[in-house]
Amino acid sequence: MTTNPFTHRHLLGIQGLSPSEIGFLLDLSNGYVDQNRRADKKQSTLRGRTLINLFFENSTRTRTSFELAGKRLGADVINMQVSTSSVTKGETLIDTAVTLNAMHLDALVVRHPDSGAVKLLSEKVNCAVINGGDGCHEHPTQALLDALTIRRRKGRLSGLTVAICGDVLHSRVARSNIHLLNIMGARVRVVAPKTLVPAGIERLGVEVFFDMRAGLADCDIVMMLRLQNERMSGNFIPSIREYFHFFGLDYAKLAQARPDALIMHPGPMNRGFEIDSDVADDVERSVIREQVEMGVAVRMAVLDILTRPDREAV
Repeated sequence: MTTNPFTHRHLLGIQGLSPSEIGFLLDLSNGYVDQNRRADKKQSTLRGRTLINLFFENSTRTRTSFELAGKRLGADVINMQVSTSSVTKGETLIDTAVTLNAMHLDALVVRHPDSGAVKLLSEKVNCAVINGGDGCHEHPTQALLDALTIRRRKGRLSGLTVAICGDVLHSRVARSNIHLLNIMGARVRVVAPKTLVPAGIERLGVEVFFDMRAGLADCDIVMMLRLQNERMSGNFIPSIREYFHFFGLDYAKLAQARPDALIMHPGPMNRGFEIDSDVADDVERSVIREQVEMGVAVRMAVLDILTRPDREAV
């Protein structure tokens, strides 16, 4: 049997992964895309294994995607409802970890509003842990599915110019994508109003633009971000109308990018706020629906690789 080249016990973030590890995950994910397009989608790879989705924040796409990924691999999948669990009665993360260990699960997907909470859980449980998004820190499977979408359309990641636009300050999606794209040799720009750009973000290896048209000039990929109002305390934008005028993606701004530039958005979209509906639904250039499809394949690959018996954790 070939030794598993992905030796990490958990997937907590993109930062720290090597180009070869990311490439391996993307290659494995690509195979699952083909599997998911067949009439018989179900496999027995994870038969007898148990996956728990533990989401402390609301989610539709990510939780459903992981649930579908686990079931298509043959796993027993449980969605724990935090709103009705002991967590709402004051149970700590450590107590939750003890409870989960007693269940002898094999993989745990966690989404949590606090950065670092998923890492803490990973240190206390005896199974593989996948970060489904923690605070403003990271969302690794979203970056992987974005990369797979781009690579399938463009044939590569290296050498592409990618503009990440919008609420960069509060976005874990932006951080994971910045790490991955830099690791894989892309050129990364962030485009946002000054109030939504983290201080010192240049240290992550990005170019910063405060003007949408300048930031999109000659870009290969335009990646829009959702305004995360739930994480905002204070006024970061003057109004919805003014934000869309300067930073919402429409065809006038998109004209600055390359003619074949792809349009991306992690969802959920606020149409007419972050992106014009006609642009979002452009069948030639928008890959937003493809991102959803790639998400299931990526999460199947991650569940597969983290539960293989030949993995030697580092």
